[in-house]
Amino acid sequence: MTDGFSSYTESQARDHTCRPSIHLKTTNCKKDNARSSSRRYTKPNLLCIGGEDHNLRIPFLLALRERGFAVTAAGTGDSTPFTQHGIDFHPFRFDRFINPLADRSAIHALSKLIAEVKPDIAQSFDTKPNLLVPIAVRNLPDVHAIRTINGLGQIYSSRSATALTLRQVFPMLHRIAARFTAMTIFQNRDDQAFFERHRMIGQGPHRLIPGSGVDVDAFDQALLDSPSSAKIRRQLNLDRSEIVITVSRMTRQKGIPTLLAAAALVNKERPTVRFLLVGPRASEGSSAITQADLDRHVPYVISTGQRSDIPALLRLSDVFAFPTEYREGVPRVLLEAALANLPIVTTTMPGCTDVVMDRWSGFLVPPRDPRALAERILEMLRGREIARAMAARAGQLVRREFGLQLTADRYAEAYVAVINQALVYRSRNGERGISLQQVGP
Repeated sequence: MTDGFSSYTESQARDHTCRPSIHLKTTNCKKDNARSSSRRYTKPNLLCIGGEDHNLRIPFLLALRERGFAVTAAGTGDSTPFTQHGIDFHPFRFDRFINPLADRSAIHALSKLIAEVKPDIAQSFDTKPNLLVPIAVRNLPDVHAIRTINGLGQIYSSRSATALTLRQVFPMLHRIAARFTAMTIFQNRDDQAFFERHRMIGQGPHRLIPGSGVDVDAFDQALLDSPSSAKIRRQLNLDRSEIVITVSRMTRQKGIPTLLAAAALVNKERPTVRFLLVGPRASEGSSAITQADLDRHVPYVISTGQRSDIPALLRLSDVFAFPTEYREGVPRVLLEAALANLPIVTTTMPGCTDVVMDRWSGFLVPPRDPRALAERILEMLRGREIARAMAARAGQLVRREFGLQLTADRYAEAYVAVINQALVYRSRNGERGISLQQVGP
């Protein structure tokens, strides 16, 4: 999962418009056979499994519930946001790194949990769950594992010895997981091509569903409900400065050292510009930038820590900079910046290029290139009319292709396809099955 700090995704239970729902229809898969299937589908049951930021998927789960799915969640984060929305949550722990003993224990615990919940679909997000969940369901024939590849993360972004070692075994691990995967879903084209090139998909079907879905209506409302820009400027001592904003975890993998170096270059030419860095630092461990790193760039760099008023901060800013070196899925922060009609400068990393087309809907620069980043930021600030036109195109793309409702429709179709495929297989063995049909309201 990518960075997303907008509180509206967690705190607002919204009444969405009526969408097509999943209805069930009993069919005789083989007329001459009187034997019934041991399973009856009253409502497709989805168990969604992720990591520490799994609560960002609550709007997605609510949208699926509206479409007729019974939804349950499991993850390593806090259960409170889920229970507040009436979603059963099961805590699940795993080691983020490869640890054979811990992984074996996690697979056993996960298999037990899935057997208790009895889902039709076990949907996994994030690197480690995508490896563990398919293996955990291998002895549960009525459960179909679907993994969403939402970025390749630190393994393919870090230059550490651990990451370089894991790159050698990562394809093999995914090939093993693929043997027990009913469908693989990709969030961006680069990851899809990577898995195809390294034969990591297996024999099961795969689809491209861009991003995790952003609730456009909720974000628009959050913009309207935001406090005035003048008020926030006073709070942060921004005066009438031009603002370049970054929303991200304050880590090296997210390109923050590159951003600081670019800020110094911009400051030499345009000293009134202020760089607003929003996101957690203290919780990021050894990968976090230090306070000393930030102090070297006072007063033109302002670090706010994590905040809940992201829409308001985006609205008062002039440029959104996201210099990530990380293999993203589709960065939520880019989608939110585009919805706020904010010109974007980001890197050529996977996921970013699915949102921004260079010089059409924003600027793309190589990762770890502070001079290129600074030049494009300055170009945005100098050419406001061109910048606004690019921002408008990015916003149109996000509203057309990345909306929550469209994303939920695409996932519902994928789930129904997997269940029906399994039922067709059963019918060939002389069983009576239940088919799922998607119909209009």
